[in-house]
Amino acid sequence: MEKGAKIYVAGHTGLVGSALTRKLREEGYHNLLLRTRAELDLCDQAATADVFRQEQPDYVILAAARVGGIVANESYPAEFLYDNLMIQANIIQSARQQGVRRLLFLGSSCIYPKLAPQPLKEEYLLTGPLEPTNDAYAVAKIAGVKMCQAYNRQYGTRFLAAMPANLYGPNDNFDLETSHVLPALLRKFHEAQAGGMETVAVWGTGTPLREFLHVDDLADGILFLLNLPDKDLDGLLEQPAAPALVNIGSGEEISIADLALLIGKVTGFTGRTLFDATKPDGTPRKVTDTSRLSSLGWRSGKSLAEGIRDTYRWYLEAMTPTV
Repeated sequence: MEKGAKIYVAGHTGLVGSALTRKLREEGYHNLLLRTRAELDLCDQAATADVFRQEQPDYVILAAARVGGIVANESYPAEFLYDNLMIQANIIQSARQQGVRRLLFLGSSCIYPKLAPQPLKEEYLLTGPLEPTNDAYAVAKIAGVKMCQAYNRQYGTRFLAAMPANLYGPNDNFDLETSHVLPALLRKFHEAQAGGMETVAVWGTGTPLREFLHVDDLADGILFLLNLPDKDLDGLLEQPAAPALVNIGSGEEISIADLALLIGKVTGFTGRTLFDATKPDGTPRKVTDTSRLSSLGWRSGKSLAEGIRDTYRWYLEAMTPTV
């Protein structure tokens, strides 16, 4: 991407979008198109089309989405399905209509079947039933992948769908009812440590295995993909199995129990961790196969322990009142 190209970051105030905006500015990209939710409702087709017509972005990073953990996904499946379908449909269609050079759609590794072989390869998409606790969100994201593939096939666009592992980092959602597992545990253990509590309760058995990716690593991976030479990008778009789809992850996994122990150490909690087996575990194991991306020369750089320490420092600073 040229340094002066107009780049629209949809969802720039969220976890992913804010990391992307920081990274783009650090790398010298200054012509960023940014709209808050109050300024542009991406579920509004006409309003979204108007902004694309007026601004004519060269590149689009579609990081806007309704996201959340198990509780949020189970409680609000209709909103997760409707909002995400509308957001991505409006942006992808407007990008095609206005001749955007490249678009990168961000999904989630939850698009893969619940019991798919591990690690998760891109070609496992739609080969089995989804995890029921987040199937509405997954179906919406699968539709986004299929839109990218369909538009590329029909219109010759260069739209790529990237599926990151479980994300965490600065600007994450730490609400205990709507957050993902890592930020929820970080807050739980911090509050237990600060309040002198003897125990922390963790949902599930602690046995599920998960892969985590720091959001700064994701931002680096996205810029890497958007700056691929045409021949390398075309190689991804023309894959015989699951074209235009690429996983972004660390390739490393950890059990929820070990994650809880690690977060306990980072926060200084010295009490006991209790696992509530009456609560859902979700998918038993979820780690991505990142060979497509690594074959092009990209790998994540931040260890999980380093990333959690970094995120905890941000959380403490964000909690500190400013005078």
